Parts: sequence; C-alpha cells; structure tokens
Amino acid sequence: MNIEQARFNMIKQQIRPWDVLDAGVLSLLAVVKREDFVPAAFRALAFVDTEVPLPAGQQMLVPRVEARLLQELKVARHEKVLEIGTGSGFMAALLGHRAQRVFSLEIEPELVSLATENLKRAGVMNVTVLAQDGAQGLPEEEPFDVILLSGSVAEVPVRLLNQLKVGGRLAAIVGDEPVMRAQLISRVSESDFSTRDLFDTLAPRLSGFAAHSAFVF
Repeated sequence: MNIEQARFNMIKQQIRPWDVLDAGVLSLLAVVKREDFVPAAFRALAFVDTEVPLPAGQQMLVPRVEARLLQELKVARHEKVLEIGTGSGFMAALLGHRAQRVFSLEIEPELVSLATENLKRAGVMNVTVLAQDGAQGLPEEEPFDVILLSGSVAEVPVRLLNQLKVGGRLAAIVGDEPVMRAQLISRVSESDFSTRDLFDTLAPRLSGFAAHSAFVF
C-alpha cells in the first residue's frame, strides 16, 4: 500500500466531500499519521471509510466524522480541551496540534496504555490521558473551552455542559440507533446554551455512558 497516496485519497474522496474545507484541518490530517494510531492488525483500514476495531470492543470513528467534528469545534491555540473517549489517541493528537492543553479521559485500561504510547511515539506532548469515567468529566480542571465526546451518547450529561466556559463549545453524537445526530452545543451564558445540529451519522456508544442517561438537556 502506498501510504501517502492512500492518505491523499482519504482527504480528497472522503473528507473534502463532507464539507471539510478548512485548510488548517486538511493540512493537519495530511501531517498526523493516522496509520500510527491504528492497531497493527488493522493497518490496512487506516484510510478506509469505516470504523477501525480497537481493543476492549471499542472502535475509531470514521475519518470524515473525525475531520468534520474537528472543523466545527474551531479549536484555537490558547484553548484548553477535554476529550471523552481517548480510544487509540488519534483524535487527541489532532486536538493537541490545535490546542494549548488537552485532557483525554478513557475508561478502558488497555486503551489508556495504547493511546499513551501512540501519543508519545508521535511526539504529542500537550495531551494527558487519564484512566477514568468520562461521564463525570474532569471537574478539577474545569472550565474548558472545548469538550469533545469521541463516540455517541443517548443524551449529553448536564455535568459536562457545566464544565464549559461561557463561550465554550461541546461536540457530541447524540441519539440511539438508527438515528443519531452530531451536535455542537455552545455555552451562551452561565445558564443558557444553544444547540446546532451538524449532520446525521452513527457512532459506537461511549463506554461508561448508559443507553439512556439520567440527565436531560
């Protein structure tokens, strides 16, 4: 497999047609080596429009969904980011290249080790992977400019929304199969949030999040 050609084709044929036109995002996807975050047994799937299997029964999001969420969040260099669901560490690496500081929470110990090793090998030094339940967020580090849920939830827990700064953004894939929708929720004030629907998609449920959350937004 010609890796650079496969990467080019992924960007041109999968990602750009999904309205990912931000030059900074596209160049980042050309630089951060997705294949280095894919388990060796599935390396051939690194640039394919599919979810890549990970240990502990988890999966990587498809590339076009990762790219679109990254574009919609508009992460800036001065910002602090919380990611829920580290997986292989690829999305954390992308966020790390754009943000000042990234905290990524992963409930599966095997994935904590995998992601930590992958990020270290890739030279991403501003991401901290923590082994804990993402549904609780990270109150000791709040507030965050950006929160990303790298997987689906039935509903977004209020406790995560409350860890956003005013002006902060949270992206999540919300709903139950067969209908899920990516949403961008912005904190307008201490008590007000606005929600924008982005696109319909399907994504694996995040570990630690019940099929139906006890929280309603």
